[in-house]
Amino acid sequence: MVGDMRKLFFSCLLFCFIQNEAQAWNLLWSDEFDSANVNPTNWTYDTGFSYNNELEYYTSRPENVTIQNGNLLIIAKKEVYNGANYTSARLKTEGLKTWTYGKFEAKIKLPVGKGIWPAFWILGQSVAQIGWPKCGEIDIMEHINTETLIYGTMHWDNNGHKQSGSYTSCNVTEYHIYSIEWNANSIKWFLDGTKFFEENIADNIDSTEELHLPFYIILNLAVGGDWPGNPDGTTPFPDTMYVDYVKVYEDVAVEESSTGSLKPPLQAVDLKIIKNKIFLSVPNNPHQAELTIYDLCGRLQSTLYSGTLTKGNYTFTPNIHKSGVYFVTLSTICHSERSEESNIIKQTQKLVILK
Repeated sequence: MVGDMRKLFFSCLLFCFIQNEAQAWNLLWSDEFDSANVNPTNWTYDTGFSYNNELEYYTSRPENVTIQNGNLLIIAKKEVYNGANYTSARLKTEGLKTWTYGKFEAKIKLPVGKGIWPAFWILGQSVAQIGWPKCGEIDIMEHINTETLIYGTMHWDNNGHKQSGSYTSCNVTEYHIYSIEWNANSIKWFLDGTKFFEENIADNIDSTEELHLPFYIILNLAVGGDWPGNPDGTTPFPDTMYVDYVKVYEDVAVEESSTGSLKPPLQAVDLKIIKNKIFLSVPNNPHQAELTIYDLCGRLQSTLYSGTLTKGNYTFTPNIHKSGVYFVTLSTICHSERSEESNIIKQTQKLVILK
């Protein structure tokens, strides 16, 4: 009985944690692959040989990319074609759709085999002008060979290539939802809604300024390369990557610009937490605001401020005396320059107290 009660307690704690971590998202763009052919207003193709010592020749042929039963199929084949021994496809939204910040997700079933390297990722639109890694890259999901792991990684330039990432266990031969949540402060990686990695990019830390610029989506299935190695006699061909859908969301607290990129709402208060201190930057005058702290189960622990904030910078020290994970919530009434309406904006960030 004690064991059952303990399990119930931790289940409730986990549920409350997830509820507090959850954000409200507005669907901004999607492709559910419910048409007869690939939508040319959403996708274009890279064709030819690729990088990383990969062996495939990318094509836009129906033999390598097609739609069946509401899925996009990217098919790697073993065949002699234009000087290569393998073919596959690489789709992208470059020149059609780009975004800065948001939630990017796709439901995908992956192929496995020695030398097989499927990926769902986003790349900085400046790649043609300044090259890689200065353009920035965020790998939402990569898988190699027959591993039971998927990887999430970000790449950038700081006097040379830098990267940071992690991995989690996954049966990739079944459908899973791979996603990131990306904003001005962080990038978070998720498998089926469960976060497995987070990286800080606030204030261009470690020269991550390229990770605050417009990116476009790429879906591809590579054959061979520096990371997975080359196929062998055990590799099944043709091998297929099934994509049920791809979606991009914006946070309810941001507005879409006319270019399709996302930016913070006009005149919104900036909230940051650095070393257990809370910093607010108010760009205009005045704002009605309430700054509160909740525990993991949503119980109010403290109201740090309630009233009018005038233009300027503010610092608050949490009056919490017990170690643990908390959530700082800032609710403001923000006036938009685009209309006479006032918008209620709610921002929530995690706070870890160590005593």
